[in-house]
Amino acid sequence: MSPMPDLLFQKFIARHKLATCAMHVEHQITIAASPRVIFQIYADVSNWHTWDPDTRKASLDGPFEIGTRGRLTPTQGNTVPMLLTELVADRCFTVESRIPLFRMCFEHELSPVAGNTEVTHRVTFSGLLSVVLGPMLCKRLNAGLPVTLARLKAMAESGERKALGQMGAPPR
Repeated sequence: MSPMPDLLFQKFIARHKLATCAMHVEHQITIAASPRVIFQIYADVSNWHTWDPDTRKASLDGPFEIGTRGRLTPTQGNTVPMLLTELVADRCFTVESRIPLFRMCFEHELSPVAGNTEVTHRVTFSGLLSVVLGPMLCKRLNAGLPVTLARLKAMAESGERKALGQMGAPPR
């Protein structure tokens, strides 16, 4: 998407002295797996649907790095464009989706804590339509993110056990 619609939107907001509403939803979970194991799950975008029940399909048009564009199809709703806007390997990544008058940022943070990883998923939405869409999305996200995090935990902890088993296996 070209920057022109955003510029026109900003001028419209400034001219009419309208405020945009920013809202966010955040959930955390502690996972008994390393940040590297969890980040590998994140980087496998085409399999997000296996741990995120609110995602029907996701894809990138290139590598898992800042600036790569892709598409996400939620289980309820239409396919939306996405852009990787932040990424620090084994630490965090952010995906942004924009539609006219509305922007969603999906932040994923990994913090090592006493041999575990504290995982935070935060979704922020802004723009003129956030006033209309925000309350509905907050309700859905508050119901869905805990399920998503629990499934991510199960997958990551299973993967960590497999990795530890392979490292601890005696040589033949």
